[in-house]
Amino acid sequence: MSEFPIGIFDSGIGGLTIQKKINNFLPNENLVYYSDSFNSPYGNKSGQELDEICFNNCEFLINKKCKLIVVACNTATTNCIKKLRSKFNIPFVGVEPAIKPAAKRTKSGKIGVLATEGTLRSKQFNNISEIHTKNIKVIEENAKGLVELIERGIFKGQDLRLILIKHLNRMIEIGIDQLVLGCTHFPLIIDEIKKIIPPKISILESSDAVAKQTKRVLKENNLIKNEGIGNTTFYCNGPTTSLNKILNYNFEIIRIKI
Repeated sequence: MSEFPIGIFDSGIGGLTIQKKINNFLPNENLVYYSDSFNSPYGNKSGQELDEICFNNCEFLINKKCKLIVVACNTATTNCIKKLRSKFNIPFVGVEPAIKPAAKRTKSGKIGVLATEGTLRSKQFNNISEIHTKNIKVIEENAKGLVELIERGIFKGQDLRLILIKHLNRMIEIGIDQLVLGCTHFPLIIDEIKKIIPPKISILESSDAVAKQTKRVLKENNLIKNEGIGNTTFYCNGPTTSLNKILNYNFEIIRIKI
């Protein structure tokens, strides 16, 4: 079973930030990446819609013989991962906003979280925030419209800059010194974010932590693959233009009909 692949899914291209780190940490492992761009974005979906989407995605990856599934989306993780673990007999790794390390690092006592509506309204996100941010001011910003731009392959330019200024200005004015990127899409535009925020603000995202946790869970379940060179198979159920662009047209993308 160690020869079986690791499955990864997200609402499009954001999870590639996780896939890349897992590939770096676990170069022997085969990966299956499922880009669910048909249902993108997840952030505005109801809880029931998210459950159905995530169940379907997991069934797809299990049918591809995946030995572990990485839910490479903050919204899907914070809303659904407990249900996924109950429903499927397979290890799961999720991704959550890096609130805990941000709370430990802040000197100003103010941290910002840039995330989707679905993440910010989730019970799991609010529980994590409450546990780790006592006596710390958390400024939450619903990054409305940002995932849609990124999914269109817009990683720089005036349109992106304007929407980033709109979402970041309030946090900058309040005086945050830690900015948590609470969506796996947002590291794809980290260079543009750095052009707007002051240098004193640190940016935190979760891809390293997810890759390390994936390795730990594989070891705990005796599922780690120690030999050979891993490869990634890409599937997509919607438009592939942005996925091809970010992969530099170096990989075949297998189209899935819904």
